[in-house]
Amino acid sequence: MSLTLTVDGERWRRHLLATVERHPGIVPVAKGNGYGLTLGRLARRAQWLADHASDTGAPVDTIAVGTYDEVEQAATRYDGDLLVLTPWRPFGAALDLDPRTAARVIHTVSRVEDLGDLRERHPQARFVLEQLTSMLRHGMTRRDLAAAADALGQGRSGLRGVAMHLPLNTTSHLGEVTRLINDVVASGLPTRTVFVSHLTGAELARLATSYPDFTVRPRIGTDLWLGDRGALSVTATVLDVHEVERGDTFGYRGRSAPKHGHIVVVSGGTAHGIGLEAPTGDQSLKARAATLARGGLDAVGFVRSPFSIDGKQRLFAEPPHMQASMLFVPSGARVPRIGEDIDVRVRFTATDFDRVVVG
Repeated sequence: MSLTLTVDGERWRRHLLATVERHPGIVPVAKGNGYGLTLGRLARRAQWLADHASDTGAPVDTIAVGTYDEVEQAATRYDGDLLVLTPWRPFGAALDLDPRTAARVIHTVSRVEDLGDLRERHPQARFVLEQLTSMLRHGMTRRDLAAAADALGQGRSGLRGVAMHLPLNTTSHLGEVTRLINDVVASGLPTRTVFVSHLTGAELARLATSYPDFTVRPRIGTDLWLGDRGALSVTATVLDVHEVERGDTFGYRGRSAPKHGHIVVVSGGTAHGIGLEAPTGDQSLKARAATLARGGLDAVGFVRSPFSIDGKQRLFAEPPHMQASMLFVPSGARVPRIGEDIDVRVRFTATDFDRVVVG
């Protein structure tokens, strides 16, 4: 009676090992809901990858977490360093780390003033300096990097490299990355290590050739944990089935059945992320037209759900409830039996499962 993520363990583990082998210096990203697999499970699996370094030829000595609140969850399951992606600030959870864990943390610093504050509070702190990319989220400009270099002097003083968080959906990052690396060289920073996100394998290979004196460390989450979608399947359990005639009322809002069919109640609702659609980055005319169409369908109660029966996505009978959803199956279609599992399409980063089963 659950929304369940089932993982073909052998296939998934082969994919993880192959991905690490293809990306020497990889920094696995384990953050948020753990890409649907849970953060704790990913931290344990990262330790497993570290233990299999002799098989891949690529040590996994660092993982990245999203926030300081996630540090302890990962630290109890993984033995290496913990790179925090959210920039350090002189307030909040960043100041409350357990001293034993803090020694394993690599901070991200995105402002010159924070660099001075961090080093004053924690002289032994290790950190990376984040550069400002075209995302305009966090980061230092070329001038800021030069100021940071002046503050650090010739010693490394805890500096472990620079970090670049690049946007998605661009044709190529190489032009921007080249400019950013040139900014590092011009700043005089005493480092030749770059942590990067969202570069393709071809782009990483090209950088290694163009900058042989630099160590490029890819931070990889989605392509690592979810890169072989064939190893992952999501199912919901049919909890109840009710035959309805045209005009019969049902649900919280007393909606009417449009015609003869069945109301099929399945596990999975808003508490799991079902029906809570994240904004899309697709700005095409087709995507905008689809959004308008969904809005129109919602007005009359017909919205395609992520639940499929015999390969066909069925409509929500009404908006999903907290832990269950009501689907409308029209007359003539096969009606699943109570207890049967049906397929669900989800966005893994926005879904919390009742059960994760790894074979």
